[in-house]
Parts: sequence; C-alpha cells; structure tokens
Amino acid sequence: MKYCLVAAAFAAALGAAAPASAADLIETPVAASYDWSGVYIGANGGWGSSHSCWDGVFGSEGCHNATGGSVGAQLGYRWQSNNWVLGLEAQGNWADLKGSNDSTVFPIPFFNDRSHVKWYGLLTAQVGYSFSNALVYVKGGAAVTGNHFDVYTGSAFPPPATLVGDAGDRTRWGGALGAGLEYGITPNWSLAVEYDHLFMPDKTITFTTVPGGGLFGRDKISQGVDLVGLHLNYHWNG
Repeated sequence: MKYCLVAAAFAAALGAAAPASAADLIETPVAASYDWSGVYIGANGGWGSSHSCWDGVFGSEGCHNATGGSVGAQLGYRWQSNNWVLGLEAQGNWADLKGSNDSTVFPIPFFNDRSHVKWYGLLTAQVGYSFSNALVYVKGGAAVTGNHFDVYTGSAFPPPATLVGDAGDRTRWGGALGAGLEYGITPNWSLAVEYDHLFMPDKTITFTTVPGGGLFGRDKISQGVDLVGLHLNYHWNG
C-alpha cells in the first residue's frame, strides 16, 4: 500500500512538471526597429525670412526682412548603424520672399530699397539619432540663393511709384546649418519639421538707372536667411 501511494505521488509530480505544448513555447514576435537607411524623395513647404542691410557710398541705408512662403523638393540617401543615422541630401525650393525699407540716407519720397528671394538650394550632410521611428538630426553644408534687388521712389512694399535703379537677378553662395525632427508614419512614409539658417556673405551690388542703363549706385548688401519647413518623404528602405 505504501509503495502504491509513493508511485501515485511521483506520477502526480511528473504530470505537474510536464513540458508545455509547442503552442505554449511560441513567443509573441517583437516589432522590428524602424529602418531609416536607403534612398528617399519628398516635397516640402514652409516660410522664410531673409534679413538684409544695405550700405551705400553715403552710409547705411537701413535694413529689412524679406518674408514669404516657399515650396520645393528634396532627394537624399541615409545609412543607419544601430541608432546612428548618416545622410546626404539635396534640396531645391521656389521662394517668394519680399521686403523693403525706406533709405535712411535718401528717405521718403526719394528711394525705397527692395529685395526679393526667388529661389534657394541646399546640399547638406546629416547626422541623426534614431528612437525607433523618431529621428532627431542636425545638418550642414552649402547653400545658394537667387535674389533680385532694385530701388524705387516712394515707400512701402509694394512700392506705388517708379522703378529707378535695378541690379537684376543675382546668385549668392554661402553655408547652411539646420536641425529637424522626423517621424516615420509607415515603413515608407515619414513627416519632418525642420529649421535652417543660411549664412550668406556680404556682396557689393551695382545698380543701373531705369531707364537708360547708366550707373545708378553701388551697395554692399548682407543676407541671412531663416527657414522653417514641413517635409514629407517616401523611403526605399535598405
């Protein structure tokens, strides 16, 4: 009788310790980390402000901000190693940043200085850190702006009076620094908010008379551009 009780207890213990079924051993799969590597292409739109100061032969003529919107596109490639992300990106935007100020040397009703940023481009390298589908990054590289400068009689933009001096379209090269936060909406689509500052060197601009085409004057014009944009990207991962 004693041996039967021991055998029964041993059998019960074995039953309690019986291995789990194959279904019990299957673990719930863990979601893979977001993949930022590969080629991407996208569109962007936002707001910009170009700050310019004009210095002529007779002294400072004042400063103004040329503000407005911009739309464009970007193309880039990224490499990811663990959480670190490196990239290269080219961006081109049409812009409509306009502003003016009354000359402090020849004020109303004489001259009104006006600048217009028509487009800009960026070629930058990126360094970022990934928190799965959230990417924080900084960027830096080359920048170029397409500008138009002219002088009117009268005040306030748009000037109500006559164009008297024109410098035509001018291209200016400089540098760019920026930062952004990008979020992966799906494995192939992401949305980013980005800020960039363009450091453009001072440039002496020659103005010709309108009409006639003779020498109107020369101004050394500074330029610094601030840009805020929303970027939508499509990724070909890996």
